[in-house]
Amino acid sequence: MSQVTRLGRFSRFTQFAPLLVAVGSVGAVVPLSAVPAAASAPAALSLAAPPVRDEDRPAGGDHLTVTVRNAGGGADGTYEVDCHPSRGSHPDAGAACAVVDRNTRWGRDAFAPVPKDSVCTMQYGGPATAHVTGTWAGRPVDTTFDRSSGCAIGRWDRLVPLLPRLGF
Repeated sequence: MSQVTRLGRFSRFTQFAPLLVAVGSVGAVVPLSAVPAAASAPAALSLAAPPVRDEDRPAGGDHLTVTVRNAGGGADGTYEVDCHPSRGSHPDAGAACAVVDRNTRWGRDAFAPVPKDSVCTMQYGGPATAHVTGTWAGRPVDTTFDRSSGCAIGRWDRLVPLLPRLGF
C-alpha cells in the first residue's frame, strides 16, 4: 500500500510547498512533484509591483545624499545624487539613479532593511558602511548599509553603483 502526502514540516519553506511524495510498502520515499513554488503560484502573485511612474514623483525630482566610510580605494566620501533628471557630485549619477529606479516598486521600500527573521550566511564583507538620506519617490529616506552578513552584502550589492562596488 502506498501513501501520498505533502511534506508538512517543510510546508513553511515555499520552495518545498508543492513537493509531494509517495511512501511505498518497503518504506521508499519517491518524489511525485518537485515543481518550484514560483512555477505553481497563481500568475497574479508572481508578478512584480509596477515601477513608480514619472508623473507620481515630486516636482523637484528625487534627491539622495550618500555617505560612504571604510570602503577604501577612493570610494569614501559624501555624494549628492539628484534624479529625474540625473545630476550631482556622485561619480556616476545616471547609473546610481537607474539602479534605484530598478529597485523601486509601489508598496515596497527600495531601501528596506534586511528583515529581522532572515536567515543569512555568516559572511563578512568588510568594514564598509554607507548612510543614505533624502527623498525617493516622494518618501523620506534615512537608512544605513553595511556588509556584516550575506544578506547585508546582497542588500548593498543590489544598489551598486549608488553604493560603491566592493569585493572581488
